[in-house]
Amino acid sequence: MKKQLLVASVLAAVGLMQAQAATLGDDKLSISGFGTLGVAKSNTDDAQFARYNQAVGVADSPRIGLDSNLGLQASYQFSDQLSGTMQVLTRKNTSPQFTTDLTWAFLKYKINDETSVRLGRVVLPAFLISDYQNVGYANTMMRPPIEMYGQAPIENVDGVDVNWQHGFGDTNVTVQAFVGKSRGKLFIPTGGGIVAKHQSPAAGFSISAERGPFTVRFGHVQGKIQSDGIVPINTLTNTLNGIGFTQLADDLTLKERKRIAFTSLGLTMDWNNIVLQAEYAQRRAKQAVYIPDTNAWYVMGGYRIGKVLPYFAHAQYKDAGSSVNVPAALAAVPPLNATVRGLLLSPEQSSNLVGVRWDFAKSMALKVQVDRVKPKTKGGSLIFTPTSFKDSVTVVGAAVDFVF
Repeated sequence: MKKQLLVASVLAAVGLMQAQAATLGDDKLSISGFGTLGVAKSNTDDAQFARYNQAVGVADSPRIGLDSNLGLQASYQFSDQLSGTMQVLTRKNTSPQFTTDLTWAFLKYKINDETSVRLGRVVLPAFLISDYQNVGYANTMMRPPIEMYGQAPIENVDGVDVNWQHGFGDTNVTVQAFVGKSRGKLFIPTGGGIVAKHQSPAAGFSISAERGPFTVRFGHVQGKIQSDGIVPINTLTNTLNGIGFTQLADDLTLKERKRIAFTSLGLTMDWNNIVLQAEYAQRRAKQAVYIPDTNAWYVMGGYRIGKVLPYFAHAQYKDAGSSVNVPAALAAVPPLNATVRGLLLSPEQSSNLVGVRWDFAKSMALKVQVDRVKPKTKGGSLIFTPTSFKDSVTVVGAAVDFVF
């Protein structure tokens, strides 16, 4: 029944938007959208495979919530210089149910042919495909590698950004710089799962260069993350304060803003029939906080045969240390010492995935993908795992991506 309702909702929304675009008759208004209808399952009920920040993943029975979404976007051209864009996205994120979020909402002023300014909400340009990671049709793989795109806890920012584009011969360069504040929710799977709100001032930039079939992109973002609703951390820091480890408690907490940086370098190539995509990224805490430092990377390769594109990818992320120094005196309280040191270890995971994309109709693609996930430390990115879960998990999924 849920699958039928989702399909009906998507088809109704598509028809409504197309009808509105046709009847409005205003060439200043453009309406578009995208979506994915997907189903996936794994081979175990001992853990759940989820996208980053999802409250519910997939286990050993088929579910539609992992990859399915629907995005609608409207843009209006007020003048040659001024335009406005708004996008909403329905998906399963920090709630077990489908919810709708405002993902883009900005006014854009074109200063000249090369420079523009946007004011409002934009997607944080932290990674290679940040701008279109939720648009399944725009991606070769069924979903962005969790090992990479699970490293940034914030997705959107409300503020201002400047975009500059210039051609240097056959190379087109785009520079984006932004500053603003991110507001959202974080899903914490510990203790059965909780949702904590965060407010995070953020700033950063990205530089990309396109030449023929190649695109290279570098991004750097720093956010001052703050959340006072992470109950397990608050309970731990209250205990530490109570027995005199006040500095350690201050170091661990997110009740005060802590500066964390994300840096990435990515490459795409679509040359003849060969498709390549690779990315490397680091997460680094610039102030002491319980969130561990990590290194992540993936590489994907595929070969297009007509309208069919088989592909293979490998991804992984590893612990890169901690910004918190645990005092030697904490060893006098063994259970608490073990809890703190365990908290400061990052989950680790690697994945091999194989899939195929078939562009069977205009603006529509069918994808089938199999992921072999290998958690190494703390259950990796899997959620609701037993203690020290290290069993490999196989995830099978199929989806239809579309744009309109």
